[in-house]
Amino acid sequence: MNRTEFIVATAIILFVAFALGWFANWLIHRFIRVSSSDVGELDRMAQELHEAEETRDQAITYLQQREAELSNQLVQNEAELRAAMDGLRDARQELEQLRAHMDRAAHR
Repeated sequence: MNRTEFIVATAIILFVAFALGWFANWLIHRFIRVSSSDVGELDRMAQELHEAEETRDQAITYLQQREAELSNQLVQNEAELRAAMDGLRDARQELEQLRAHMDRAAHR
């Protein structure tokens, strides 16, 4: 093999390698390519996801506020119940004292 044949063989090998690389690149991009309708659908899905996250955040905020309101109401109801129970206990003690006083007055 002389020098000219070697150069031609090397050029052919390099050209074939280039052609195979270009074909492989084209083939990969052909299968991976995203259409504009897919991009539009992805944008729509991203917007819906954003709206869903905002709705979730609003729901969480509402639930936290409602929980705070109910906790305050529960504390108030417990305080009122405690006051009513104290009043009832005082009324029972007073009733017992009055009964004891009436029994003593009746036995005199």
